[in-house]
Amino acid sequence: MAIKKTLLPLSPSETEILRLVWQLDSPTVQQVCDALPQKRTITYATVQTMLRRLEKKGYLKHESRGKAYVFIPAVRKDQVLGSAVRSFIDKLFGGDAVPLVQYLAENKHITTEDVEQLKTLLNNSDSKK
Repeated sequence: MAIKKTLLPLSPSETEILRLVWQLDSPTVQQVCDALPQKRTITYATVQTMLRRLEKKGYLKHESRGKAYVFIPAVRKDQVLGSAVRSFIDKLFGGDAVPLVQYLAENKHITTEDVEQLKTLLNNSDSKK
């Protein structure tokens, strides 16, 4: 039986850096720095520290390419998304996703098209069982 790895929580800045690593496909520290929005004034050393922190938490690994390290995702996006959503629903809604969807619908965060897509997803999921 495989042991499921529990992902440690991410800070908003770590999430931003991890998202850039996924987008850039094995970037160096400098490439991550260059990809940050101009309004973000994060130093090279801070980005490097966050990448190392993400590596210690198990989200990234690195390889040497010449004189530079490149950072490679150690987990898939869907793993991180699933972990974050489960944690959010557990903390705010006691594990029940219905109040979240209800809130989104009542506050116009879900369109009619979104509801149709959800119905299709649910119908497809049911037919696979």
